Amino acid sequence: MALKESNMLPLGTVAPDFTLPDTVSGMMLSLDRVKGENATVIIFSCNHCPFVIHVNQTMIDVANEYADKGVKFVLISSNDVENYKEDSPDKMSIVAKVLQYPFPYLYDATQEVAKAYDAACTPDIYLFDDNLKLYYRGRLDQARPGNDHPADGADIRSAIENVLAGNKAPEKQYPSAGCNIKWKVN
Repeated sequence: MALKESNMLPLGTVAPDFTLPDTVSGMMLSLDRVKGENATVIIFSCNHCPFVIHVNQTMIDVANEYADKGVKFVLISSNDVENYKEDSPDKMSIVAKVLQYPFPYLYDATQEVAKAYDAACTPDIYLFDDNLKLYYRGRLDQARPGNDHPADGADIRSAIENVLAGNKAPEKQYPSAGCNIKWKVN
């Protein structure tokens, strides 16, 4: 596992459009279909990364906490499943059902969506406002496997509260850190 940080896409960037298969429902879902009325959180994730596993429950809790406030979450896995079979769509579906994800878990087979978002790691987190402009990108909180910080979602919660209140995006934003996205080798 190689530690990789977010590339920090510029704030104000409009969310790149996508249509991807949801590994739970089997439906093709577009950005327009999964976006929230007031904010949208897009997280590049996967099944096997210990950084994701460490914060899975926190992602679920935060998504549930803000669901009735017009904030929707969506997870996207872009990992190369030829070399990382544990991240295959059928296994994504199992993980989503076992953990009772309250959000879609989409599969980016071509990795084009991850490239459009300049995603680098799992989890890589993006919060877009009601106009789908990037408001926050970075970490969920300070928690990492093996450190003493609680997985409480403090950073993403603060960012969501601020975007909902109509406040200016926080100037100081910390990159997420986790496993690198497993890019396909051509």
